[in-house]
Amino acid sequence: MKIMPIQRITTLLKRCSGSDNNFPPTDLYNEGWMLRLILDWFSSNPDVEHNLSFATTDKWYSEALLPSAFLARYRGDKLAESWTHADGVIGDFIIGVSQRGDLSLKEDACRFIVTEAKMFSKLSSGVKNASYFNQAARNIACIAELISRAQIPPASFDKISFFVIAPESQINDGIFAELMAKDKIREIVNRRVLEYQNSEKDKWFKDWFLPTLEQVQICQIPWEELILIIIQSDPEYGRKIDEFYAQCVRFNQKTRNTFMSLSS
Repeated sequence: MKIMPIQRITTLLKRCSGSDNNFPPTDLYNEGWMLRLILDWFSSNPDVEHNLSFATTDKWYSEALLPSAFLARYRGDKLAESWTHADGVIGDFIIGVSQRGDLSLKEDACRFIVTEAKMFSKLSSGVKNASYFNQAARNIACIAELISRAQIPPASFDKISFFVIAPESQINDGIFAELMAKDKIREIVNRRVLEYQNSEKDKWFKDWFLPTLEQVQICQIPWEELILIIIQSDPEYGRKIDEFYAQCVRFNQKTRNTFMSLSS
């Protein structure tokens, strides 16, 4: 019997953490795949109560493209940025209306959640043309732009959220807290808008960004908390998720330590 490519991929993935691996184990054991496993489980267990709980109409998607309010106005625009890749999104949305991977909200959207997954990295500090426009501020601005494009009042949503999911140790060390404060996000996005000296951007900030910021739930969620919830509801699968997470920590912690030693 011939071995199919998918079967071969499975074999390669299974041995990627061993001495006979053919590519780095972090290609599999990383925050991206950890998040997909978590979202997949929560989508299949909607009765579990948590910030990541799914409503009946919710779907999820990994690596969606979120539009920015600061896309290029012309070639060589020195203030512009590109679309944002969201690690994971949950809610009422459509993928691929104008290009592959792009996200737009449904006309009757009432739930939208963006998740940013981390292992041992910080939130990015900025973009090429705005070094201060950090990852938290940028994601909230993208959510506001999505809502603006859909022309849905932010106050009409049942849930708008931005979650950073990371190791408990990173959260306890305060790695993300400062950049996730609403006052800080408001200050950063306002600075971004003021650079344009443009009444349309001012109007977007007042009519869409500020109401979205008022409604949005922003919080940090430890991987360990999610794993415990899964173990309590589904012990066998939860233990497997815990084992996968242990490998993610093992290989990403090693990568971080190697980088730090080379940088010192």
